[in-house]
Amino acid sequence: MSTLVRRLFLAIVGGCVAASVVAVSPVAAVDGGTVWTVGQGGQGQLGSGVRADRLVLGGVSGPQNVAEIDGGRDHAIALDGAGSVWTWGNGDYGTLGLGSTKDGLAAAKVPGVAGVVQVETGHYHSMALRSDGTVRVWGRNHLGQLGDGTTADRLSPIRVPGLSAVTNVAAGRDFSIALLSNGNVRAWGGGVNGELGNGTTPVSRPTPARVTGLTGVKAIAGGRNHALALLNDGTVRAWGMNSSGQLGDGTRTNRSLPVAVRGVSNAVAITAGAGHSVAVLADGRVLTWGEGGLGQLGSGSGLDRLTAAPVAGVPAIRTADCGRDHTMLVTRDGQLWTFGANDVGQLVDGGTTNRRTPFHVPGIDDVVEPGGGNAYTVLLRAPSA
Repeated sequence: MSTLVRRLFLAIVGGCVAASVVAVSPVAAVDGGTVWTVGQGGQGQLGSGVRADRLVLGGVSGPQNVAEIDGGRDHAIALDGAGSVWTWGNGDYGTLGLGSTKDGLAAAKVPGVAGVVQVETGHYHSMALRSDGTVRVWGRNHLGQLGDGTTADRLSPIRVPGLSAVTNVAAGRDFSIALLSNGNVRAWGGGVNGELGNGTTPVSRPTPARVTGLTGVKAIAGGRNHALALLNDGTVRAWGMNSSGQLGDGTRTNRSLPVAVRGVSNAVAITAGAGHSVAVLADGRVLTWGEGGLGQLGSGSGLDRLTAAPVAGVPAIRTADCGRDHTMLVTRDGQLWTFGANDVGQLVDGGTTNRRTPFHVPGIDDVVEPGGGNAYTVLLRAPSA
């Protein structure tokens, strides 16, 4: 779900280079970067080679010098330093892009897609942004979340037609969004909760269209049924479902147009879970809002928050990500802090007790990027010094 969002290193290089084609700088592969997973594994989402949960971190073999990772509901994705994409886990609807609907218990390279600089997952679909500013997608498409004008699932990658000059992509449960080089945002897929951000609530829209009123955007994120946009001025806009306050506007009213998240300024990264949202500020503080019943806000209570408030007790944070109902924070020196749902050990603490306040995972100081899905966590780690 993920999200995702925190990839501000996807800077545009050289501006437009003919016919709305944008060159996007490659993400820097981590020298020796490896992928590790923990939590629920019954559909292969841990990449361990078996269908089994685990309470301790284990490595995922296959991808080398990994540049980025992300977690969908029950499948995961990795981008390696050569611009190739790897997937594993639940294969329903073609989620893995491997030409079938079989689950993948180990990581496999997705054929037919190369030159990738960012990867992203929805519940059952996947996205890959190429260096030329075009987007490849595959998986479930019942609400048009692949943006190809149809509702046919795709077992292998296809290009989103008519979409170019893209610098960042994000996905929710059944919708997709793309940030363009001009700072505007496009959205497509399911929209009954306002996820498309155009002032209407259609069941679906199978082709990209502009999110109304958004300009100057530098990063985007998708929750389960809501979306976030980080603006150049450090403020955040949100739209879609708001039943738990995940839009941060002080209400529980769904919004089909972007609204300002109250109390957020100087943000440098955003991410979202199923019903909660997170912002990292320039000074390393972290704000959370939305659904809090399982501790995913790190507030010490199980109450929802309708506006953003700080997470206490953590050092300066560099980046963050969310699983469905849990949150992962990475400090500036690579330490991992977690809180929220922990029914299958996704908080990396070796147990299965939910945590309402941040937990410092001992013995880890090499995390580059976290990711998560439905009760599991995936980590991109660099070799420890």
